[in-house]
Amino acid sequence: MCYSAQIEADYKRYVKTFGAHMDIREFARLYWERAEGNLKAKIPKAMDDSFTSPQSDEEREIKRLIDEYNGAQTTSLEEELFKQRARLVAAERTLQTKPTKTATESKRIAGEKIEAMLRRLDDIKRVESEPRDSRIFPGHYAPVLIQEAGQLVVRPMRYQCRIAGKPANYDVRFPGTYNARLDSLAKFWAPLFGRSHGLVVVDSFYENVAKSKMEGRVLAEGEEDENIVLQFTPRDGSRMLIACLWSKWTAPGEPDLYSFAAITDEPPAEVAEAGHDRCIVSIKPENVAAWLNPNPEDLATQYAILEDKVRPYYEHRLAA
Repeated sequence: MCYSAQIEADYKRYVKTFGAHMDIREFARLYWERAEGNLKAKIPKAMDDSFTSPQSDEEREIKRLIDEYNGAQTTSLEEELFKQRARLVAAERTLQTKPTKTATESKRIAGEKIEAMLRRLDDIKRVESEPRDSRIFPGHYAPVLIQEAGQLVVRPMRYQCRIAGKPANYDVRFPGTYNARLDSLAKFWAPLFGRSHGLVVVDSFYENVAKSKMEGRVLAEGEEDENIVLQFTPRDGSRMLIACLWSKWTAPGEPDLYSFAAITDEPPAEVAEAGHDRCIVSIKPENVAAWLNPNPEDLATQYAILEDKVRPYYEHRLAA
């Protein structure tokens, strides 16, 4: 399963590449909900940064909401940082006079929290971009290209799909719904397949694999396996056009939720040999229009598009 991916997070690239227009109202609503605390939206820094130089009143309002959110986050982090530094000093003082397990553990926890908060503060203030700024995980938002009323639209959606009509606890009951298996499209994903198709531009993807599988060996008796994270990237440097399904979920008293899942299939040999059993599906540019405008009465054509996928050679390395 593709548990994480390095995406194109700048909506302007979708607009330029595909001739799409952005759903400015949905971007604004998402940022307003986050700023108001009504939605614990996880938005990659690169997506925030795409509004650094706003060109319209709507984009300026989104920039204001981002700045407001970052200001509140900075204040909260600085207050917690003060508490954890005080906790660290107290633990160190105790350890100087009477070493205890409690004080040792308190020192460790405070140190880890301080380090994490300093990184977060640095990310808020940093203006230089880094690759990790555009990395998403389940629950994070990303720009998704779709077609509505004959027009290409780029809209922010959560990476973990909640199918319309399902209860809110669906996310907990089915935590793997950020991926849609090819062999379950006509079953579990039937409400969306052939009806609500999307596209996400991806540079590379990440997978959890067992170290023994990556090394191609059998564990020794009593040996515990180790989980590692691998980053897979097309050798030719091409960007992947990942086929997705999406849904709009609504419920009384709840914010609307747009969400998506990436379609996965059996892996190519090099991914399987590295220790993973799935791979996201990258469709060919010439199939984008047909994929985004599906006919629910002709699923065979959609399956053919997924079968006629781009097949780059995926190089892998240990994730940073």
